[in-house]
Amino acid sequence: MTAAGSPDTFHDQTVTAPDGTTIAWSSTGDGPPVVLVHGITESARTWEPLVAPIAARGHRVLTLDLRGHGESGDAESYDLQSMAFDVATVVEAAGLDAAPHLVGHSLGGVVVSALGAVAPVASVVNVDQSLQLAEFKALVTPLEPVLRDPAQFDAAVEQLFGALAGTELSDAERARVDGERRPSREVVLGVWGLMFESTVEELEAVVEAALAGYAGKALPYLNLFGADPGDGYGDWFAGFVDGAVTEVWDGLGHYPHLVRPGAFVDRLEAFWG
Repeated sequence: MTAAGSPDTFHDQTVTAPDGTTIAWSSTGDGPPVVLVHGITESARTWEPLVAPIAARGHRVLTLDLRGHGESGDAESYDLQSMAFDVATVVEAAGLDAAPHLVGHSLGGVVVSALGAVAPVASVVNVDQSLQLAEFKALVTPLEPVLRDPAQFDAAVEQLFGALAGTELSDAERARVDGERRPSREVVLGVWGLMFESTVEELEAVVEAALAGYAGKALPYLNLFGADPGDGYGDWFAGFVDGAVTEVWDGLGHYPHLVRPGAFVDRLEAFWG
């Protein structure tokens, strides 16, 4: 993990989360604020191709590295609530004069969904992260023994995220994303511990509790998938978030925002507008 303040830093500011963890972040541009939240094992650098284009549309763009990722510090806990607090801490430190738009990819999609349920935000965009977690549990649970084995962890992560990335990204962009990945066994096991330790029914209850805060809110929410999340997902999700929009950019895989960055920025602007 790159230490904050090194020559290779992406962020120029840090803030301390409630539990004492150092969170690295930065701000670009001016205007209505947007917060970009990355996926597991990645960092804010993954968003790099999109930061300037979003800022050029008249937005202040905040990026951060979640705890245990990128330039942020390691932590005792990597649970969802702590990561949502990481984002909230950065928002507070930025001194925003308007509620931010939250955009999260993969793990970041879960994080912004949890925060949007309890914090004053302008909208939430979840990029390619289903909140019906049974399928994901079935994917990662067989990998638990090798993920726990230090000798096999790196190979297991490479195989898993190689499969998730698919073939839709250009070779150059895939190499860039892979090059920015900083897998940590403690972080992966900390984030996915809930998957390993919970039944499907328990996971469903966690999701329902996390989304309960949307009840009665007129909050714009967009699910944008690069592959079909399954029949009825949009209707299921709208049962928690009234008026939520679910779109599938089929065939673009796990990184639709990086496969078609221009179209993604256009879609954000249309959604926010």
